[in-house]
Amino acid sequence: QVQLVEFGGGLVQAGGSLRLSCAASVSILKLRSMGWYRQAPGNQRELVASISSGGSTNYADSVKGRFTISGDTAKNTVSLQMNSLKPEDTAVYYCNQQTTLYRNYWGQGTQVTVSS
Repeated sequence: QVQLVEFGGGLVQAGGSLRLSCAASVSILKLRSMGWYRQAPGNQRELVASISSGGSTNYADSVKGRFTISGDTAKNTVSLQMNSLKPEDTAVYYCNQQTTLYRNYWGQGTQVTVSS
């Protein structure tokens, strides 16, 4: 059974940085894309950043210029470098990997808390 394991969440002061990483427990073939989503209390889960198998990236407007996604679909690993963190970035962050048949795999979530 495929599991996505996330690393790197935690507590940081505003203006600080964190790096999230995600790896699959077994190989997932034919990935279409990988990404990071987040969900704050009372809010819907939203896309933060994604990267396609071809290397194209997409970012939410709120994180452009501050976050950088990188990944290797062949290795089923994806990371999110988060700089200049703001209190509004506080949320549970979820790793996502999607196959070419649009099957989604999700991590268990990792808490990111940014204090003001």
